[in-house]
Amino acid sequence: MPGRVHTLPVVFSPAGHPHRGLGGPAMPGQGLPLRVGTLLTGLLECLGFAGVLFGWTSLVFVFKTEGYFEELCAPVGNATEPEGCKAQEEKFSLIFTLASFMNNFMTFPTGYIFDRFKTTVARLIAIFLYTTATLTIAFTSAESALLLFLAMPMLTVGGILFLLTNLQVGNLFGKHRSTIITLYNGAFDSSSAVFLIIKLLYERGISLKASFIFLSACSVLHIGRTFLLMPRGHIPHPLPPNYSYGLCSGQESREEKMVELEKLNVRSKEFSSTSTEKTLGPEEKQATRSFWSFAFTRRFAWHLVWLSVIQLWHYFFIGTLNSLLTNLAGGDLKQVSTYTNAFAITQFFGVLCAPWNGLLMDQLKQKYQKKAEKNGSSTSMVALCSTVPSLALTSLLCLGFALCASVPVLPLQYATFILQVISRSFLYGGNAAFLTLAFPSEHFGKLYGLVMALSALVSLLQFPLFTLIKGPLLSHSFYVNVGLVLVTLLTLVHPFLVYRECQH
Repeated sequence: MPGRVHTLPVVFSPAGHPHRGLGGPAMPGQGLPLRVGTLLTGLLECLGFAGVLFGWTSLVFVFKTEGYFEELCAPVGNATEPEGCKAQEEKFSLIFTLASFMNNFMTFPTGYIFDRFKTTVARLIAIFLYTTATLTIAFTSAESALLLFLAMPMLTVGGILFLLTNLQVGNLFGKHRSTIITLYNGAFDSSSAVFLIIKLLYERGISLKASFIFLSACSVLHIGRTFLLMPRGHIPHPLPPNYSYGLCSGQESREEKMVELEKLNVRSKEFSSTSTEKTLGPEEKQATRSFWSFAFTRRFAWHLVWLSVIQLWHYFFIGTLNSLLTNLAGGDLKQVSTYTNAFAITQFFGVLCAPWNGLLMDQLKQKYQKKAEKNGSSTSMVALCSTVPSLALTSLLCLGFALCASVPVLPLQYATFILQVISRSFLYGGNAAFLTLAFPSEHFGKLYGLVMALSALVSLLQFPLFTLIKGPLLSHSFYVNVGLVLVTLLTLVHPFLVYRECQH
């Protein structure tokens, strides 16, 4: 989220090169149960809390029923009519625009907080932001609805920090590290179903206040997990021998820290010595280039276009879905509720869709590497070539989802929902994988933060587009959708240019 955070190569691989296996012997005795407990509770945390913002459509339905911003509606006519509450729709769209902007833009500063102050501090900040946000929403009413402008961005930033601190759990499982990271990102996508559960409970008599007080009370679990099942610092990769954390460690000993530092120093010296021995190699020369020399390349620029356009489509669609369904259903609240539930249910399956993209790239990478060994090709270029099918497939999925969303036929939106969740689950994993493979690892964190921040600025366009539809276009989104579809075709240029680069 959506925004998702994939900063592990910088934080946990300081030597800047891949590692194999677990990096140390398995922990005896209580080690495995602790790791499995950390894994499962982390998955639950991402699934239940991290990316709930993207279930916004379900929550808007409840807010409208409660009369939030209803005073902005025209006094004449039914408030459920498609044309009845433009100002109300604009308020909800603006809240989502700001929150989704924070979801991306705060990736870089939250990553810095995690790097600088480590796991415990980052998680305590996350718990504070998340709990404050849920309590604020719990005690808001139609009269104090403006507090949502504060609560939703706080909820988003807290969720990002939950995801960020949990991604390092993959380091505990060695060769399964990538699978766990992908799974956690998929859980982030699927957590949007939480707001669907709140909506369904609301329709059965459970108040919005009670639901959000329950979410606030879950901070006790977050705090317990922070001190019992998570490290104080970072989980290293590869793991040093007899690595302990949480319940097993009690307190981190200075000796263990010194051992880890010594290993990092030895590893960095080995890496620097091997790189100086290979000074004639083009890949090593490329690695010495500055961050800005990569940020201003054509490869990075087209990747930014690819990410920004597809992400804008997803944010625009989620932020305006309630309005779209209201228009297509002719103001029938029952139909709007049914389709809102269907959308939220499809979002839950993001956790199942996300790993397929990584599996596709892993298989292609292995295939191309075997050819490279025979032909003597560059290994970095081989890795880059493995991203082409993923980039192209993500663009085509977005194009299909955009075309379905542009056709004003209500039953067709079921297909839109399916294509949207697959496209979104491919987007963020593909983004992180491309940056990892296309640029030196020492610049990954900075390039990732830059591309997410710039794409966040582009995502702000969703609000003026919504205002254009509700204003001059009189709620007819056809022309805006056609324009966005044409812009989406530009995203196919990126995989084409990467393919040409591979061919040369």
